[in-house]
Amino acid sequence: MFKAGYVAIVGLPNAGKSSLVNTLVGEKVAIISSKPQTTRENIIGIVNGEDYQIILVDTPGVHHSKNALDKVMMKNVRSAVSGVDLVVYLLDGTKQPDQEEIEYIDHLPEPKIVVKTKIDLKEQKNFKNDIEVSSRTGENIDKLKAMILSYLPTYEQEHYIYDKDFYTDKSIKFLIAEEIREKALNLLRAEVPHGIAVEIIRFYEEEKVVYIDADIVCENERHKGMIIGKGGQTLKKIGSEARNFAEHLLDKKVMLKLFVKVEKNWRDNPNKIKSLGLNG
Repeated sequence: MFKAGYVAIVGLPNAGKSSLVNTLVGEKVAIISSKPQTTRENIIGIVNGEDYQIILVDTPGVHHSKNALDKVMMKNVRSAVSGVDLVVYLLDGTKQPDQEEIEYIDHLPEPKIVVKTKIDLKEQKNFKNDIEVSSRTGENIDKLKAMILSYLPTYEQEHYIYDKDFYTDKSIKFLIAEEIREKALNLLRAEVPHGIAVEIIRFYEEEKVVYIDADIVCENERHKGMIIGKGGQTLKKIGSEARNFAEHLLDKKVMLKLFVKVEKNWRDNPNKIKSLGLNG
C-alpha cells in the first residue's frame, strides 16, 4: 500500500511553519527569519519514502491585509486550505492563543492536526488531535509524520505525485532569490524587510561556474542606503552569505552580483507583484 497526498501548513506569522517544513523534508525549502510574514507565497516541500509521498504546502502567516501583497498572501493561504487532504495548524508554543485564533482553528476544515511548536509553554490550551513538536531538537517529528500519513489517501500501487527525486516544486532561481532575501531580512532593521523583494535578472550557467545578477527591490532611497550599508558592507555580507548557499545548491562556483533598486509602493502594484513571481 502507498500513501500520498497534500498537507497545508498554516498558522500565524512566526509560528514555525517554514522550520517544520524544512525539518520534515530534510532540505532547505523555505527561508527562515525572526521577522514576521517571511513566507509570501505557497511553497511545496516534498517528503519522499519507499511507500509514501507527503506534499507539504508552506503558506504565508495568517494576518490582516494592509496592501495588495498582503491580499495575495492571504489568497494563497485560502487556496491551500481548500485543496488539500489534511490541514496542519501550527500554534506558537510560547504564548496562549487569543479568541480570534481559537475561532480560526475551530473553523478550519477537517481533517486537521494542531501542532504546538517551540514547546516552552507547557500550560497552553489543548485542542482535539494536537501534538507538541520541536523542529530544533526533532522531538515528536517522527510521531507527527506518522499522524500525517494516517490521514492521507491510500493507493494499492506506487503513486508518486511528483518525481521522487524532487524535494520542492520551486526553481533553482526561486530558491536563490529567496536565500538572498533571507540574508537581507536577518541583517536589516525591522522597518525594512517587508518592503523588499528579490528579482533574478541574469542566470547564466557554464560547465564550472554560474553567473547570477539579482536586484534587491526596496520602497525608498532611505531603505536603499540601509541595504547597501556603510561602504557597501551590508550588501557585501548579504551577497557573500547567499553565494555560499548557491554554490552548495549548484555544486559550482557562483559569481553573484547584487544591485539595489527603488520601486516606490511596489507592494500595492499588482503588475510589479506579478513580475516578481509572487502568485496572485
